[in-house]
Amino acid sequence: MSSNTPGQRFRDAVASEHPLQVIGAINANHALLAKRAGFKAIYLSGGGVAAGSLGLPDLGITGLDDVLTDVRRITDVCDLPLLVDVDTGFGASAFNVARTVKSMIKFGAAAIHIEDQVGAKRCGHRPNKEIVTQQEMVDRIKAAVDARTDDSFVIMARTDALAVEGLNSALDRAAACIEAGADMIFPEAITELAMYKTFADRVKAPILANITEFGATPLYTTEELASVDVGLVLYPLSAFRAMNKAAENVYNAVRRDGTQKNVVDTMQTRMELYERINYHAFEQSLDALFAAKK
Repeated sequence: MSSNTPGQRFRDAVASEHPLQVIGAINANHALLAKRAGFKAIYLSGGGVAAGSLGLPDLGITGLDDVLTDVRRITDVCDLPLLVDVDTGFGASAFNVARTVKSMIKFGAAAIHIEDQVGAKRCGHRPNKEIVTQQEMVDRIKAAVDARTDDSFVIMARTDALAVEGLNSALDRAAACIEAGADMIFPEAITELAMYKTFADRVKAPILANITEFGATPLYTTEELASVDVGLVLYPLSAFRAMNKAAENVYNAVRRDGTQKNVVDTMQTRMELYERINYHAFEQSLDALFAAKK
């Protein structure tokens, strides 16, 4: 198994950092910023694609191609392993799930998580979620595993059953998904720290804790999560939320004041941007090309 594949780099990151912090990157620029900050893995949120790229709610409206566009843009410029939210697999059949997996691998993703909600899904921290049967979720996992063209590519099973059917159902589903070939488990909307330990003991596989703001799960620290054997900690939209709030503040200030002078000190400078995207190296290559043509 090659250590150069995105999937293997993701597995290596999980093995090297306890727990592995996986930070959300809403676009390619943010992926570079996450790498600069020292993260070893990044994440593309389905809700983030819906809200950020399409301006729509996370209600199953986004399609595979919408997500693939953002995946490609990120993986083209950033070599950090990328975990991608593929909702329910972008279709009702095993063929849809297989297409999703194969496409994610082709576009450079390292891992996906696929969930057990119905097609008309919603944010995992919203009420009135509905889930498919355990057997249908197992079939989704089997289809994903069978479709892998790279054995190192990570298939993570997410279950939303806790809020719908309770802890025992969520544990049973997690165990069934591991038996079906899932590599890791994502129990969504956990409300008590000890629950993570229960999942880890039951499935004997890496457990992801989704520490999203303003949701059902308290903002546990990495130390607290390590104490209950959590393997990965996800911060799906932290930077996105901050970016949105900052943008609103700038828009309102410019409209109100007729100038941006009062908010310039909150902005990334031109030179900071150039440094983050390696602008000068590109410009120097262009200058060298022009000089060679003279």
